[in-house]
Amino acid sequence: MGWTMILKDDFGVIAWTRRAGNYLSLFLLLSLFSIPVQSDIVFHKDHRFSWKAGQWGQCIGEECGSGGIQTRTIWCVHTEGWTTHHSHCQHMDKPESQRHCFKVCDWHQDLFEWEVSDWGSCVLVPFFSNELKLRTAECITAQHGIQRRQVHCVRTSNRTTVTLRICEFFSQKPPVEQACLVPCPQDCVVSDFTSWSSCSKTCGAGLQHRTRHVLATPMYGGANCPNLTETRTCSSPVNCPAGEDEYQYSLKVGAWSECRLPHHKDALLSGRTTVDFSTSSSENNTVMLHTPASHRHSHHNHHQYHNHHHAHVHNKYPMSWELEVGYQTRQVRCTRSDGKNAMLSLCTEDKSPLTYQACVMPKDCQTSDWSLWSSCSKTCRSTDLSPGYRLRSRIMTQIPVGGGKRCPVLEEKEACNIMGDLLPNCPRYVWRATDWGECRILPLLSQQDRRLANISILCGEGIQTRKTYCVQVPDDSAPHHRKEVSRPVNARLCATEEPPSAVQHCSIPCQNHCLLSQWSTWGACLHDNCKEPQGKKGFRQRRREVHWESSSSPETCPHLVESIPCEDPACYLWQVQQEGSCIPNKHPCGPGTAVQNVTCVSSEGEDLPITHCAGDPPPTEVICEVACTADCVVGSWSSWSPCSHSCATKTSEGRQSRTRTVLAIPGKEGKECPTTPALEEWRVCNNHPCMVFYWEASAWGPCIEDTSMNLNKTNFWNGTPTCAVGVQIRKVSCTKMGVGSVISKRCPDSSRPETVRACLLPCKKDCIVTPFSEWTACPSTCIPQNTTAATQSRYRTIIQRSANGGQECPDTLYEERECESLPLCPVYRWRTHKWHSCSLVPDSVRRGLTGAGEACGNGLETRGVSCVGESSESANMTECLRWAGPMPPQIRECRVACKDDCTLTAWSKFSECTGCGTSTTRKRSLTGRSKKKEHCLNEKLYPLEETETCPCDEFLSQPYGNWSACILPDPSVSGSLQGWMSHREVKECGQGLRYRAVACTDQQGHLVNPTLCTDSGYMVEICHIPCPLDCKLSDWSAWSACSASCGSGLKIRSKWLREKAFNGGRPCPKLDLKNQVYEAMPCHSECSQFEWRMEPWSICTINTVDDLPACGEGVQSRKIRCVKKRTSGEASSVEDSLCDQEEMPPRAQVCFLACPNDCVVAPWGSWSNCSLQCDQGTTRNRSRRILRLPASENSACPELVQSEPCILNSTCFTYQYRVSDWSTCQLSENAICGQGSRLHLLDCIRSDGKIVELQRCEQFGLINKWRLSESCVVECPVSCILSDWSPWADCSHTCGSQGLTVRTRRVLQEAHEGRPCPSQLSQTKPCPIRPCYLWLLSDWSTCAVEGAECGEGFRRRNLSCVVHWGDWPESPPQPVEEELCGDKLRQQIQQEMEQPCFVPCPGDCHLTEWSSWSSCQLTCLEGRSFETTGRQARSRAVIIQVMENQGSCPHQIFETQPCKEGKCHSYQWRTGGWNNNERTVWCQRSDGVNVTGGCFPQKRPTTVRHCHPPCTKPFSHCTPSGVCGCEKGYTEVMTTHGFLDYCTRTPGVDNNKKADVKTNSGRLKPGPSQAQDLFSEWTLRPVGPDGRVKLWVYAVTAVGFILILFIIALSFLVCKPSKTTKTSPPPQKPLTLAYDGDMDM
Repeated sequence: MGWTMILKDDFGVIAWTRRAGNYLSLFLLLSLFSIPVQSDIVFHKDHRFSWKAGQWGQCIGEECGSGGIQTRTIWCVHTEGWTTHHSHCQHMDKPESQRHCFKVCDWHQDLFEWEVSDWGSCVLVPFFSNELKLRTAECITAQHGIQRRQVHCVRTSNRTTVTLRICEFFSQKPPVEQACLVPCPQDCVVSDFTSWSSCSKTCGAGLQHRTRHVLATPMYGGANCPNLTETRTCSSPVNCPAGEDEYQYSLKVGAWSECRLPHHKDALLSGRTTVDFSTSSSENNTVMLHTPASHRHSHHNHHQYHNHHHAHVHNKYPMSWELEVGYQTRQVRCTRSDGKNAMLSLCTEDKSPLTYQACVMPKDCQTSDWSLWSSCSKTCRSTDLSPGYRLRSRIMTQIPVGGGKRCPVLEEKEACNIMGDLLPNCPRYVWRATDWGECRILPLLSQQDRRLANISILCGEGIQTRKTYCVQVPDDSAPHHRKEVSRPVNARLCATEEPPSAVQHCSIPCQNHCLLSQWSTWGACLHDNCKEPQGKKGFRQRRREVHWESSSSPETCPHLVESIPCEDPACYLWQVQQEGSCIPNKHPCGPGTAVQNVTCVSSEGEDLPITHCAGDPPPTEVICEVACTADCVVGSWSSWSPCSHSCATKTSEGRQSRTRTVLAIPGKEGKECPTTPALEEWRVCNNHPCMVFYWEASAWGPCIEDTSMNLNKTNFWNGTPTCAVGVQIRKVSCTKMGVGSVISKRCPDSSRPETVRACLLPCKKDCIVTPFSEWTACPSTCIPQNTTAATQSRYRTIIQRSANGGQECPDTLYEERECESLPLCPVYRWRTHKWHSCSLVPDSVRRGLTGAGEACGNGLETRGVSCVGESSESANMTECLRWAGPMPPQIRECRVACKDDCTLTAWSKFSECTGCGTSTTRKRSLTGRSKKKEHCLNEKLYPLEETETCPCDEFLSQPYGNWSACILPDPSVSGSLQGWMSHREVKECGQGLRYRAVACTDQQGHLVNPTLCTDSGYMVEICHIPCPLDCKLSDWSAWSACSASCGSGLKIRSKWLREKAFNGGRPCPKLDLKNQVYEAMPCHSECSQFEWRMEPWSICTINTVDDLPACGEGVQSRKIRCVKKRTSGEASSVEDSLCDQEEMPPRAQVCFLACPNDCVVAPWGSWSNCSLQCDQGTTRNRSRRILRLPASENSACPELVQSEPCILNSTCFTYQYRVSDWSTCQLSENAICGQGSRLHLLDCIRSDGKIVELQRCEQFGLINKWRLSESCVVECPVSCILSDWSPWADCSHTCGSQGLTVRTRRVLQEAHEGRPCPSQLSQTKPCPIRPCYLWLLSDWSTCAVEGAECGEGFRRRNLSCVVHWGDWPESPPQPVEEELCGDKLRQQIQQEMEQPCFVPCPGDCHLTEWSSWSSCQLTCLEGRSFETTGRQARSRAVIIQVMENQGSCPHQIFETQPCKEGKCHSYQWRTGGWNNNERTVWCQRSDGVNVTGGCFPQKRPTTVRHCHPPCTKPFSHCTPSGVCGCEKGYTEVMTTHGFLDYCTRTPGVDNNKKADVKTNSGRLKPGPSQAQDLFSEWTLRPVGPDGRVKLWVYAVTAVGFILILFIIALSFLVCKPSKTTKTSPPPQKPLTLAYDGDMDM
């Protein structure tokens, strides 16, 4: 579908039609948008006002196409240019302000495009930077030029041209011209001449010559090459002897004609057969000089197997080859040294020269058609923009014979996919890694620890490894799934990137380590559940706390609660507190009542509502008695003594007692004191049986599915998604201390641990495996007979192991299979036919040349060769060329015996060999008349004995080169390559093997296959790599005593160094100055394990006199025992010295028993507390109350309140916490390193330094701010971890003694306090020394002319098979049998083995040999080349031997060829020093070679120096410095301008008469000259000896000039004349550069 538009002249649209088949055919409407329209469109109303229109605006429209609108501004202007109201202009003439237009869209750019022509030729820019001089005059190597091209905008549909503005809308116009370089004309450049040759004659007059050669041929219209030869006459001082013939005669032969078949009808002329001798020089040059240009493009031979198992076995190619024998002739003549022909007999003495010979009819090389192009080697778009290449080949179907055309190139290579824009992106390769393997701790252990460790229980930090592998990443542009597991490829493809880490740290959780507090005291007898009390049985419990627990462990600490059963439990008790004193009922003393406060409290002492307490509450008022003055007064009860037993057994039970004492004895009529037994009370205590019960919990079981919990598949546990929530179960049983499990009722249910808890079910993990890698490549060619079948393998890698019931991994990770049955290489062989009879030159030819003669002499015999297959069927010759090895010879020389020939017997058999190094011979003898013929007896021509050396099977082996490194046996087997994290420890030491190459030579010292001497080609020797020995430390010493004898401290144990690390073993940990490493643990020493235990005071004993009442002051005593702390009441005593003597309580004290009627007070209460800080000036108090008032008011009671000052460390103490030092980092018992914790302990210290119970500090309200543990890390000693060795690489050389193979490994984990990495990350091993066989092409022989002295001949070269050691030229190659190098014929047809040449006869004018190729030269501009291919030249000069032959001389010739790696050369004129006003000038190339040509002739320096003007004065001459000077004995007199005026005689010099004349003439000089003569007498001479004015003269002149200017300016300022007066300046001599030395002549 297209658009057609009909346009008006003003670009407005008249009509649109849509028509198929034409794209937007008249898109010129775009110009509405882009062509600037004349803005001055004027319509006259009158001559003063006119309309003016602006430019059309942009085309605006909602859709693209013709619906757009363009607008412009219209205004009315006056002729003077100012704008006025539009009413002044005529309205009917107002131009349109709006019109339709075509709106351009992006898709329109497909309809139009730029069309550019090729660049035109480079045209010289005549003028450059406004210089009027043509640039060619100073052209160095190239000149700037311009090339132009045509650029059009065309429709893509029919390629018709439209306006440029349409395409410019979419893209910028391509440039129409560009700078280019026009090379300068380059003249021919030739070398310097060689030195002159020797004279052509040893006597008389002769010629000698010298030559030069072409270095650069003329280009771009440069000057032609000059003559390359110079000839001059020479004469020898020796005269030629008189009468000797001045001419030499030489037999000269022409070139052999082309080979002809004898059955051509020979033309009969005058009864004789004539032979066509015509050989043109062009033929000469073309017979052998086949050097097709294609051979120079030496393509890289990509020996690829093109499956040319040619299906075309039809008769497209020959089935056999036959050769034909023809003949060839040549001209023979006798030439004289002046170039004239002479009689043949003057040259030939006895036998006539050979003018004919048999030859093989030439056959050109024939080839098949080209195969199809191979696919391009570049199949994807890579970052480097190098092109790919593709190949095609053809095969030889006919071997060239007898000088036929050599084969053209059999393989062609061309670039393809040069830009590669349309190709897919090349695959990227990245490293991937498998999942991490299991966490292993063993590698962190030293050798010493490994022997001792129980590996199964190791825990803590370890290391885990994983495999890295290389994968191909799908192209970013192609859709792919991110989770797609890619197929592994060769790791070399990822070599540019750093592989991900293969080792990381990990940890195995250790068993829990708990630090527990002491047990608390037993609690009260309580119901198990106080909220629901049941029965009359309860429990008393004691507890302990966990001070510190190691992290991340599923195990729990031991039980924390113990309980014992008891009777009559009570959770809530009535608490009674007496509030007031006893108030007598009636009298001041006697019975009364006391009020008591009754509350209900819990076992912890909390107040509760009274409803909680069982039974009736105790009464709030109790009966009491106030002692009267005569009554006995008894003190209150003491506290209960400690219980005698901790529990009740069948034989004993616990008891405890309390006492009270008599404080006052009764008087008369007073109430009596109670009896002694009534002063003591006993009660049973700890009457519970001695049975301690606790709950024992087993370890948690595994996490199992909980069928009761129906949860979704994915849950969130602590914020992380999990697969499912399961349960863990453990067994909990009630255990009796020291007995075992009992029924659960015996333990309190409230402290029972949970038996079920939720847990995370581990996710099912299926095994994930990479896809199999590609199969390794199979041989692409056919398989030779009797070889083992090739195999190919592939592997895959486990990325993730299966876990928790996931799908198991496959068994097969490595697969191997035989390659698909490749075709066996076809078996073809050559079949030779019988030799034909010996072919001679036909009689007619022979007779025509030499007259009648017998048919005998040398000839050729041929045989046919055909190709047969395995079962002797005929086959194509191309198959044998490919598969059958060297072709048998088809032609050989033969001889038909002549009558005069020497006759010999047949050769005898060779004699038998007797051993290595011996030789074998065979013989023959002359027969008949030959025995008497003199020439037959010449054994050089007719040898009668032949000797051959015997074959030898003894070979000599000798070690070569250095030993390889010690190579340990490789533990890996095929397929373990894919093993999952094969955790075998890589052996780095022990017994290995080292290799040394063996050179195997035969008896002649030629290198042969090493398998003839050894199986492997190596000498192998056992070697040992010493094993690394780790640092060894002793075992741990015993723990030291606690550093604190009382309270918290540290105990220490240590190890010391026994052996240092050796051979790269694990280094020692950081040791202290004593070479020790230590461990510190917190410890606690009981400050005193013993305490004083006191019994109650005895009765107060008073010494009475007579019968006075026993009252007043007395003494009482008590027993004190030293017992172990925390023992029951009846504990046995120990020595008193074990208890603290300072704290020993008194054993006796003064007591007071009040007498009747005295005031009685209670014992003192306890002292009140001092302030916490024991502030100075504070006091503490204690008080007591009155128990019995005195009888008389006069007798007073003692003081009831006592106070004393608070004195630090005497009556008052402060307390503070103190912590011990940190321990070392504590790990679990089975951990080596990783996360641990360090601890310290807390003590409560009294201000006098004594350590007391922690409760004291708590009682004083001190807050413990100390953390008793913190986490720490013990660094893991990680040894170096290396990758496996790579496979051995291919040999660096396929043969010879220089071959090495290398393998490498890389560091996966650097060492950290473990074994360091070895320095050897690569190992080399010599390759077996295989002989290098090579066809060696000899140099060209000198030109040999057969059977004559000069004329046309051949130079030849030979192919020989040599063996060398691969380090040529150190070991020169040695010749060996040709079979070892392969097919000689095939090699020969690729080379030029024979070249025609010419040996000049004496007197011949001839060409020299080709000069060697000149150096490669580029065309450059300012030293920079703008081409990649250079040129080199060579030439042949003409040598004239006799002047008479000059007319027959050939022309000198030169040729060029392209070359690589050229250099830029520049040329520069060089000059020598002046000598007698002459010097040598030559042109030199930038590399120092002197040349002719190349330098600009215009810039050539002069070779002869002239003085300007010429030196015409008497006795003057031109000096070397180019100025006129005087002869010796004369002094120069100069003009003021520095030129020679005349020469005057130097005084005191004895001159001759000629000098006198000069002096006289000097005296007759006019006035000015006399003034100048004065200069020569001055000491300060203005002119130097070289005739030049000295520098100071110029300086003085300049200063004088400035002075004159200054005076003129000054006088001007002073005078200031009112009008200008014409004053003539003083006459001055004009300063001019013209030469005025002759003004006086």
